[in-house]
Amino acid sequence: MMNGDVKTVEGFKIEAVPAYNIVHKRDTGQPFHPKGVGNGYIITFGDKRVYIAGDTENVPEMKGLKNIDIAFLPMNFPPTMTPEMVADAAKAIKPKILYPYHFGETDTSRVLNLLKGTPEIEVRIRNMK
Repeated sequence: MMNGDVKTVEGFKIEAVPAYNIVHKRDTGQPFHPKGVGNGYIITFGDKRVYIAGDTENVPEMKGLKNIDIAFLPMNFPPTMTPEMVADAAKAIKPKILYPYHFGETDTSRVLNLLKGTPEIEVRIRNMK
């Protein structure tokens, strides 16, 4: 799928959302994930909308998403988001449940602290080790 595409597969509506880097770049100056190449996806089934961001930063297209029930946001600096970027994106998207993922050695308590004042977002962090 290309950025912006929408398909229905086996009753699941799938929307391709742009996923790319604005800030984080390789030593060559090129973004880790260039604009127009990668996707995140919103999957709708029944009355639930799940957003899986893919490898991205908190790009403007993400901040315009609405009615997201569950969001999976990557938190691994670089090449994806810092905890501050994840908190910023979550505050814009307002998912009911947030799963930070792809966090490697990132201190996950940072995103919890940044979102303390937003009780409408339940943050769930899974120990993947």
